Amino acid sequence: MSAPDFVKMQELLMRELRLMHYPVAIKYFFNQAELDAFRKDQPHYSPVKPLTFCQAEIGARMEGITVLLEREKLGCTNAQFVFGWKGLDEGEAKSHIKYCVDADQAKRVVAGKPRLPENTLLAVAVGPLAMTVGTPDVVHFYCDNMQAYHILGDWMATQDVHPFRPSMSVNSAACGGNVFAYNEKQANLFLACSGSYNAGKTERGEINVAIPGGHMQPLVERLQKRIDEKGGASITRLGEPFPGADICKNCPLIVFKKEGEADKA
Repeated sequence: MSAPDFVKMQELLMRELRLMHYPVAIKYFFNQAELDAFRKDQPHYSPVKPLTFCQAEIGARMEGITVLLEREKLGCTNAQFVFGWKGLDEGEAKSHIKYCVDADQAKRVVAGKPRLPENTLLAVAVGPLAMTVGTPDVVHFYCDNMQAYHILGDWMATQDVHPFRPSMSVNSAACGGNVFAYNEKQANLFLACSGSYNAGKTERGEINVAIPGGHMQPLVERLQKRIDEKGGASITRLGEPFPGADICKNCPLIVFKKEGEADKA
């Protein structure tokens, strides 16, 4: 298998899946030398003020820039906990009570979130897939339902996974959903949390898909093979460009009658 070409990969995904947002390449830095090399060699931006993780991703998926997010510039306690930059304190548990039946459950909910080992992460970078240097840890898609269906369908096929069992945490969508994919080395599908829906600007109802970076090449090669052999990217209507003909399957059969009435011709 040849080395992945992330520029061509992004072009193909954007064109064939009709993505509105750039796929976000996520890199977690645990090694100081690796972080120093990134600072030196990779053009990047830093937030002027502390941001949530999902706000930092706006730079990558909407503005097409690479953003380096460091501890002092992460202004979200949920993400701070998920990234191992703070422990489970009373305030964090209390902020989750609204999702839970009582305070004890709130503590268990927070404690059960996907998490990086405490105080090991140095920084996290997010940027468009085409601008990544080396294979990203996770690729995060903000997409619609049918785009997610195609991305995950190809991931399941190439990784021989069925059924697919995603993981979602309350109040930690983009941060926790991607850390889960990184920790478990598997794809993830998750909804926006209340913070990422607003702060992350997902008012179109986008759904989140996370794919381990090392799984992207076979996924995209399967997509390309379908185009080459069938004439289009669609799985659901082979040969059609994505997303295929927008019609209901078996439309003439979707009819109803009131019980007790004779069948109408």
